[in-house]
Amino acid sequence: QVQLVESGGGLVQAGGSLRLSCAASGGTFSRYSLGWFRQAPGKEREFVAAISWSGGSTVYADSVEGRFTLSRDNAKNTVYLQMNSLKPEDTAVYYCAADSLGRVLLRRDYNYLKLWGQGTLVTVSS
Repeated sequence: QVQLVESGGGLVQAGGSLRLSCAASGGTFSRYSLGWFRQAPGKEREFVAAISWSGGSTVYADSVEGRFTLSRDNAKNTVYLQMNSLKPEDTAVYYCAADSLGRVLLRRDYNYLKLWGQGTLVTVSS
């Protein structure tokens, strides 16, 4: 099955941008929808965005709509999360998760997801 590795996190000032990557290996990447979730210190993990296996459908949490953009390159087995106009409240560990059934595009919970990366830390300073 697919393994996921996130990268691209770091420290950025409010208003800045980062691009996170989620690289997959060990499986047929194009079969999976991908979701991004984040977890801030002391808070519950929350849905950020998801993209279908083809890249033709994307969904976003209200809190990031218009600021974050998902895309994927199946030839490179990678999904990208472009984050613009970052705010201090975007500070969190960001995780990607793979779902072969496309549920991540319809659901906002996460406990059903079994394939996760290790996470990448994003810190937005004010």
